[in-house]
Amino acid sequence: MTGAPVIELEYKHSAIAVLDEANLVTDWQIWGGTTTIILVPKTLVLGAGFFMFKSWKYPTILLFGIGISNVSGWIYFIALNLIVLEMTQSALAVSALYIIRPLSALFTNIWSGSLIDRLNKRNLMISLDLMRSILIVLLPLNPAIGYIYLIVFFINMAESIFRPASTTYITKLIPVDQRQRFNSLNALIGSGAFLIGPAIAGMLFVIGSPISAIYINASALVLSGLITIFMPNLEKNSSDKRDNRITLAMIKEDWNIVLRFYRRHLFIMMICILFSSVMVVMPSAIDSLEVAFAKVVLGLTEGEYGILVSVSGAGIIVGASINTLIVRKVANSRMIGLGALGVSGGYLIYAFSTAFNVAAIGFFVLAFFLAFANTGFATFYQNNIPVNIMGRVSSVNSFIEAIFIMFTTVVCGIAAELFSIQIVVIVGVIIMVALGVALSTYILQPSSISTSTSDKELNQK
Repeated sequence: MTGAPVIELEYKHSAIAVLDEANLVTDWQIWGGTTTIILVPKTLVLGAGFFMFKSWKYPTILLFGIGISNVSGWIYFIALNLIVLEMTQSALAVSALYIIRPLSALFTNIWSGSLIDRLNKRNLMISLDLMRSILIVLLPLNPAIGYIYLIVFFINMAESIFRPASTTYITKLIPVDQRQRFNSLNALIGSGAFLIGPAIAGMLFVIGSPISAIYINASALVLSGLITIFMPNLEKNSSDKRDNRITLAMIKEDWNIVLRFYRRHLFIMMICILFSSVMVVMPSAIDSLEVAFAKVVLGLTEGEYGILVSVSGAGIIVGASINTLIVRKVANSRMIGLGALGVSGGYLIYAFSTAFNVAAIGFFVLAFFLAFANTGFATFYQNNIPVNIMGRVSSVNSFIEAIFIMFTTVVCGIAAELFSIQIVVIVGVIIMVALGVALSTYILQPSSISTSTSDKELNQK
């Protein structure tokens, strides 16, 4: 008031800082000469923890539901493989399950984005959870392999719709300044499910059978749907009254919308293409030869191969844990670029390995960097794809991705029959490393860092 310097009492407690940002600190002051001391009522200080809990209430519930879904997904995955193997005694029949997923994605993603962006995402997620639960209950009722393939196809169709719908809902729900933290916790939960899911599945197989594990998975999906009911309905006044009939003209126009968006935002398009190539397409093709590589090239027993997988699980847990600690201090561009290089480097070590120890180092390194790359890209995607067309963009991306997964997997399989498995893996990994270097170079260049809205905004928080 007097024009003299004003010195405010500095408060270090993070809860007070949160209250200050939320404008909940009152104007009570003590004036003593030229010094101003801001006082915060004790009730507000005590309420700070509640305030922070309230801001993370729905993200916490959502992460809980995601955790249940991830764990049950691993139980379903392992049980389904065992059921098909027991029925057919054929490794080829089990391999067919891995072809059904991209096939269902091709059939679904060409039109599902048009549906997702026009429907209430929360209600759609609930419906898809319940639908998948019913289909999984129907799975063991008929021992015919054709019947099982058909039900699995429909389950994968529902999953192909659920993923972009949940991505859009998460983007709407989570504020920009919380997305990095949320995605890092999501990665940690996913890594935990990687270890917990198979362990629970093993226990269920000892106590009961793979079929009982299938029913457990169905129950978990019902629980996930019930949890989603308690999430806020973010679109209750928007999409329910629209004409949601899907027509060929609508699908064509929606694809044109996505293509026009990418033409206007070439940087975003290149990051999506390169990231998908490095982190999804090439690993899928290389991983299809993993068991053969472990047994033929490395000469591992089934027990030793199990230990190798456990090493990758340890790498995922360690990487995801460190990721949650440093996520707020690292720009998304660096997480994507360095994470992709780390994953590619781990695969490179694995490809040139001739003994268990070297392969284990490669597995640990690639698994360690997964969380960093995935967290960075998830945040980049949420902050740069308009939420009103996110379902369509995600579906188009997944459609194209499925085509390349099938193509590269078939090429690697045929090449492995014509040449040695290690040569095929090495060539695949070299392509992957080249794409990883291109991704890192592209996203880490100074001009591109400013293009991403997420880096600057999140690093100021």
